[in-house]
Amino acid sequence: MEKLKIGFIGCGGIAFDKHFPGMSTQRDRIDMYAFCDIIPERAEEARAKYGCEGAKVFTDYHDLLACPEIYAVHVLTPNVKHCQISCDAMEAGKHVICEKPMAATYEDALKMYDTHIRTGKLLTIGYQYRHFDAHKAMKEYVDTGALGEIYYAEATAWRRRGIPTWGVFTNKAEQGGGPLIDMATHALDLTLWMMNNYEVASVTGCTFDKIGPVATVDEMGNDFGNWDPEKYELEDSAFGFVRMKNGALINIRCSWAMNLIPNEGMVRLAGTKGGIDETGMQVTANHVQNNRAVDLKIKTRSMFPRMMNTIDRNPQKDPNQMEAEIWVNALLGEGELFVTPEQALTVTKILDAIYKSAASGETIYF
Repeated sequence: MEKLKIGFIGCGGIAFDKHFPGMSTQRDRIDMYAFCDIIPERAEEARAKYGCEGAKVFTDYHDLLACPEIYAVHVLTPNVKHCQISCDAMEAGKHVICEKPMAATYEDALKMYDTHIRTGKLLTIGYQYRHFDAHKAMKEYVDTGALGEIYYAEATAWRRRGIPTWGVFTNKAEQGGGPLIDMATHALDLTLWMMNNYEVASVTGCTFDKIGPVATVDEMGNDFGNWDPEKYELEDSAFGFVRMKNGALINIRCSWAMNLIPNEGMVRLAGTKGGIDETGMQVTANHVQNNRAVDLKIKTRSMFPRMMNTIDRNPQKDPNQMEAEIWVNALLGEGELFVTPEQALTVTKILDAIYKSAASGETIYF
């Protein structure tokens, strides 16, 4: 069987940390054929480390898309570029996996979705947190129906001092938003997926920029070093109050920098029969039995196995490898997409509504 030729648009940190290593595990089925970046040295480095024989380098993504032999592309650019490049790729006949979030705005995400429908090309978004063992265990437990009707959830992505100081993270024109669009997008995707509820009724949001723009940066103790407060253009914390059409409530909380001790988990769910919490590497379910509250520890492997001092005799696949394997299976017609464009569209719809509500002071209704 001839291998599928894959192109990569954007050769920054997320490409080298996630997509390149993940797709390199699929080399028996795909060729990592083309690498594009506006910084030529990055594309050259990617080709040297991961490229197949005869792999190509580009600085203009239009030239990459003009190659008829390329079957699919990975869009790994700053958030505001996701829409245009993904749409251009699908128009050029390529299937697309785009890094999270789907787009910087709901309007752009909707364009991507509409282009996917019209062209018939596959489109998925890189929400690899679904493949972490703790999250898979939570999902499997929730799907048994043990929680009953889920009516309350918390989606949390929290850093006490974790403003990213690399790339374009603090540049609004490139990033489109701060921790809400960067981190809470994962927590919200997990929450909606576990609840299996994508019907949104209304969103109320609030954002703050109380620490990022301050002058006393050296006193803040940021985990990733100092940032330039004069160039900090985004929120440093954000909160959302999401009502679903069935009456369920999702409470979204996220921060790059805030004076509160961080939560270790990303998802908490409460239902009529029980609840479930994720705290770091531990998942705990709770129920009432014989008129007594009972907690149940759900066994999971470490989300970060390399950090443990034990040997896992039955190791889980790396989440990046799992994402790549599912993606290639779908390209070959051997499986379904795990993250659908409809699901990712709803995530961006909610995040965008939080920003709009925060700016207007009004609740956004759907």
